[in-house]
Amino acid sequence: MRTKIAQFLFVMLLILLALPVLAQDSKAEMADGMRSNGKIYVVIAVILTILGGLIFYVWRLDRKITKLENENS
Repeated sequence: MRTKIAQFLFVMLLILLALPVLAQDSKAEMADGMRSNGKIYVVIAVILTILGGLIFYVWRLDRKITKLENENS
C-alpha cells in the first residue's frame, strides 16, 4: 500500500515537472540565430567537452575505488 502511494506521488511529480516543457513556444529564435551565425557549434563543443570530462572523471574514480576495494579484500 505504501509503495503504491509513493509510486503515485512520484509519477505526479514527474508530470508536474514536465508541464513547463509542454507550455513553451515552438519557436526557437535564439537557436535559429546561433545556427545562422555558426555559434551553435561552439555551444555543442563546450557541452561535449564538459560531458567528456565528467565521463572521464567518473571512469577514473571507478578505477580508484575498485583498486581500493581490491586492496582491502
